[in-house]
Amino acid sequence: MISRLETRLAPLAAFLLALACVTACKDKTPATTTITSHGELTVAAASDLTPAFEELGRAFESTTKTKIVFVFGSTGMLTRQIENGAPFDLFVAANVSYIDELEQQGLIVPDSKSVYARGRITMWTANESLVRFQGIEDLARPEIQRIAIANPDHAPYGLAAKQALQNAGIWDRVQPKLVYGDNIRQTLQYAETGNVEVAIVSLSLSIHSTGRWTLIPENLHQPIDQGLAIMKTTKNEQAARAFITFISSSQGKAIMKKYGF
Repeated sequence: MISRLETRLAPLAAFLLALACVTACKDKTPATTTITSHGELTVAAASDLTPAFEELGRAFESTTKTKIVFVFGSTGMLTRQIENGAPFDLFVAANVSYIDELEQQGLIVPDSKSVYARGRITMWTANESLVRFQGIEDLARPEIQRIAIANPDHAPYGLAAKQALQNAGIWDRVQPKLVYGDNIRQTLQYAETGNVEVAIVSLSLSIHSTGRWTLIPENLHQPIDQGLAIMKTTKNEQAARAFITFISSSQGKAIMKKYGF
């Protein structure tokens, strides 16, 4: 009798054991998926994007739970870091020409390059400043002794500032007054702290600042078409593509427009 009972219970025991194994494996799967899909995304971004992308990052994190770590700096310096192996997942440049340069070196994911915005430059001065100007030609006046621009050798907004001063015919007169910032954010800080009377900076930094600013006509400089691409070395391509899609979504576009892009 005992032998027959054991025979009947054996299949049931095997089934319960298999069911327990399936349940245990099932419980572990979501945790693994969550870690993989949420993760962390490292984005190298031009300094003019600081306020806009900080807001974009918060909105993206709240909907996807993917943490974004931003590294802001001049586009040229970030490009050099990428060429030297910096572990960025996504590069968002202030000029698409730097993305083209990386593409020629085989450092970006094919088909990931795109232009996401066009930038503008302004002349910015502190509210308490006694300096008044109507156009870029006024920067040559003798009472304006110091003008900050981003270094045109590696900052697209600095290059645009140089082009605008040259095309306005005042480059030779203002060149002795120039103070160079490493990036566009530092350039604005020079004017905010009173180290210069005027700074030529991005519209995106000017638009929500506490100072006074005047837009520089865009026909005085080459278009500041801003580009992005996913880095070839990334291990987070899916998350990077998701963030790119978010930038071009209606919510992302509204945030970018808010900052003058």
